[in-house]
Amino acid sequence: MRHVFLMLALAAALTGPAIGQSSKPRALPAPPKGGLYLGGDLSYVNEMEDCGAIYRDRGKRVDPFRLLARKGGNLVRVRLWNDATWTRYSNYADVLKTIRRAKAAGMQVLLDFHYSDDWADGDKQLTPKAWEKLGTEAQAKALHDYTVDILTRLNRDGAMPEMVQVGNETNQELLGGRKGVAIDWTRNATLFNAGIAAVRAVGRTASINPRVMLHIAQPENVLPWFDAAKAAGVADYDVIGISYYRKWSKFTPDQLKTTVAAAKARFGADVIVVETGYPFTLAGKDSATNLLGADALVPGFPASPRGQRDFMVAITQDVIDAGGIGVVYWEPNWVSTKCGTRWGNGSDWENAAWFDYERTDALPVFDFLAHRYRRVK
Repeated sequence: MRHVFLMLALAAALTGPAIGQSSKPRALPAPPKGGLYLGGDLSYVNEMEDCGAIYRDRGKRVDPFRLLARKGGNLVRVRLWNDATWTRYSNYADVLKTIRRAKAAGMQVLLDFHYSDDWADGDKQLTPKAWEKLGTEAQAKALHDYTVDILTRLNRDGAMPEMVQVGNETNQELLGGRKGVAIDWTRNATLFNAGIAAVRAVGRTASINPRVMLHIAQPENVLPWFDAAKAAGVADYDVIGISYYRKWSKFTPDQLKTTVAAAKARFGADVIVVETGYPFTLAGKDSATNLLGADALVPGFPASPRGQRDFMVAITQDVIDAGGIGVVYWEPNWVSTKCGTRWGNGSDWENAAWFDYERTDALPVFDFLAHRYRRVK
């Protein structure tokens, strides 16, 4: 019972408007023209350019953000780590640079809070080192205050995002969950509601009132996770984000389509495929092992530039047919350079990027952004 009272007190503290603020919600950002969010996660661009990457379109050097916009993209996703001492990227300064480049190119921004010092994904959620020894209520307050701080700074710096993810691929329990370990939904809901409340609090008076997204990896996990979240009291979100990679998913594209429609109907939220990818070749350019190989292919879509393009067009049409509102590609600009990662020299995603091996020239996959899709009436 004491834990319940603590949760209620925490919720009141986190969700109540600050002195001088109105509790009346402000309008959420209008979707891009046409109502469909299309774009890519450009979190790697600044690092790749520092590593010598030059992006081209028909042989001419281009700014990758302006290229994305010119080809029809309208949304840039960018990840943020808490205190990643192992890299100088995906911190506040790097994220601010990315957001400013995206907005200068005329695109909206989706900010992806990992709430970790390293990669958080569908198999694991890592607790930031600074929060490891805190109890649930103290972690919830730390998460809330951190979210408020980041968004307040972005708003001050003219870089407020139009959409915010409270966590990245949060299949497991936020701040420390691991695959195979049951979720404590009382704790999980406390943490999620703290993050959501933080976005709402800043949005009440900021230049932009962001949409709130919750994000789950692979469509087969979406309905069970959101059912459990709803039962635990997590409800104040606007968008369901789904990662879909055939390599790691049991579901076919048709089953993804069914899931998008079911999630929209059951939970009353908009649905976006916020991560996906497809190889344009199975060959490598460097010594880093490519993550997407033959096991990532879908029948009818070969690992070729045309196959990559056709897959993206087909998936986007499926999402539209199911009532979804967008598709975002993961790391289209993570090309091979002189730099590397902890796993190898070069890029683990070079064969799924949007640029060829010869001159990092734009591939046909860009066409999916401006494709004339059949719209559901």
